[in-house]
Amino acid sequence: MLCYKLFYLHFHHIPCTHGVSDLSARFKVVRRTYLTNNMATRRQALLLSSSNCHGYSLLEFAKKDVCDFLTKNNVSELLFIPYAQKDYDAYTTKMQDVIEPWGFTVTGLHSYPDVIDAVNSSKAIFVGGGNTFLLLKTLYEHNLISLIKKKVDEGSLIYIGSSAGTNVATKSIHTTNDMPIIYPPSFEAIGIVPFNINPHYIETEHETHKGETRDQRILEYLEMTHANPVLGLREGCILHINGYNLTIKGIAGAVLFNVGEKTPKRYDVDSDMSFLCDQIKELA
Repeated sequence: MLCYKLFYLHFHHIPCTHGVSDLSARFKVVRRTYLTNNMATRRQALLLSSSNCHGYSLLEFAKKDVCDFLTKNNVSELLFIPYAQKDYDAYTTKMQDVIEPWGFTVTGLHSYPDVIDAVNSSKAIFVGGGNTFLLLKTLYEHNLISLIKKKVDEGSLIYIGSSAGTNVATKSIHTTNDMPIIYPPSFEAIGIVPFNINPHYIETEHETHKGETRDQRILEYLEMTHANPVLGLREGCILHINGYNLTIKGIAGAVLFNVGEKTPKRYDVDSDMSFLCDQIKELA
């Protein structure tokens, strides 16, 4: 009913001349206005390169960002998704030991008899790291991909991901560092952002190492017809998503690889990366 009222008010306040094409144009304006003001701008997410960072205990580098993020969104209970690892109980306990002293309750999704209902009833999820292929396959098996996307887009669910949990939040998992130990039905992921991410990004080259570098592997992906821009998150880097606004947070920056460009661009902490959402803003 709210959607209809908003449509009616916007539609009838847009000047009109006669003709179907004009009506179509008016509808597009209304749709873009509604989506921009009422859906996509509600998207809230934190995408961490990893849970571990040299010199810090588990998640310590991200404590302030995570706590501020959850508090700002009035979240006290966190639904943890441990599907990237095999021992769900041990993984959930590990995260509880870290996060609950911060003042937030953590419950494993696997402990609920109905995972769809659990996600529908939650205000925030944390998707943990591990193997990206295993994680995505399990999310597909539980029919959670489209559900999570819908709820994040409409603003009824905030998303925190780490490593593999960050990979599955993006357009696809083509740029994961993990071995394909199992096969998901598709490499297409949740799509909270319209590009790819490479967590744990590192560009250090050792004199004794004669194999491929991370940059080479990403550039090989960019030669594919299905390639998207790739944002490499250094260890300690966090991508903060607030609607169409994207900002680099944490204690380390990021590197952006664009299709058709051989040299990546480097961005420091607090850099505005919102331009990466320009494409979906235009489509909306």
